[in-house]
Amino acid sequence: MTQIVRIHQTGGPEVLKLEDADVGQPGPGEIRIRVEAIGLNRSEALFRAGAYLVPPKLPTLIGYEASGTIEALGSGVQGFSPGERVCVVPSYRLGEYGVYGEKAIVPARSVIPAPAQLSPVQAASIWMQYLTAFAIIEARIGIGDYVLIPAASSSVGLAAIQLANWAGAVPIAATRHSAKSAALKEQGAQHVIATAETDVVAEVMRITGGKGVRVVFDPVGGPFVEKLANAMAEEGILFIYGSLSGQPTPYPHWPAALKSLSLRGWVASFIWNKPERFARARELIVRGLAEGHLKPIISRTFPLSQIVEAHRFLESNQQIGKIVVTP
Repeated sequence: MTQIVRIHQTGGPEVLKLEDADVGQPGPGEIRIRVEAIGLNRSEALFRAGAYLVPPKLPTLIGYEASGTIEALGSGVQGFSPGERVCVVPSYRLGEYGVYGEKAIVPARSVIPAPAQLSPVQAASIWMQYLTAFAIIEARIGIGDYVLIPAASSSVGLAAIQLANWAGAVPIAATRHSAKSAALKEQGAQHVIATAETDVVAEVMRITGGKGVRVVFDPVGGPFVEKLANAMAEEGILFIYGSLSGQPTPYPHWPAALKSLSLRGWVASFIWNKPERFARARELIVRGLAEGHLKPIISRTFPLSQIVEAHRFLESNQQIGKIVVTP
């Protein structure tokens, strides 16, 4: 028997239940892995709470980013061998499979070799954050471009800072309060704005010499989008990839019209569901990790027995970087 996490009802972190289960053998096109580390994501907290795009079919497994070692291959799976270190890319729907546990069965299409230089904890912390933040690379940011990154202390926010610096752009981290300013500068932010303590538009214009930012990469949404649009340069791109505000996001008509802005929704599946785009992004991310341009930042690790506490920490907004659970 193996310990796994399952939820039988939606709600707070306490609905995450550790259970003994027989994981079984992988089916056609599937791989069973011994899980070594699990990367937590905000979408999993929403899924657990019943607030995700598609309500969970209960009871359900949970989790979709991990690293581990292959134990068994289902029929038809080629290119992998038992004992190989791998990453699970979160390219399936939450609840379809689940990696919160000591072992997990996952689709072979979601498995790729783990970068050799990374520890299991690091290897569980790369694909969601860098593939999500890759939006700014697809926007073709370049030398001297300003990029504004709200919720910058998240793992995706830090990934965006690293990618912006690698591209020669100027990352401006936005965080609610200045308590995280020093840490964000240590992680590569060239400027930090405490959004609850200053006039964001005025500060952006001061930093950019009145030009505004070319790209905004926002996971929050809600009414604040109006200010973000007012802080942008002409023909800038505003990515909205989340809804952490929990409020409706208005269309900022006049700043968008007067500056000819582009507003784009974004999810990482825009990359991993398209083989050519995924191949390019994967190659660049692996190269960036190998050359030291990219480095996953781990905020804190928890044992699997403390999965409830790990989710509470995830929702506390205290972290700077990725939260990882280790079976």
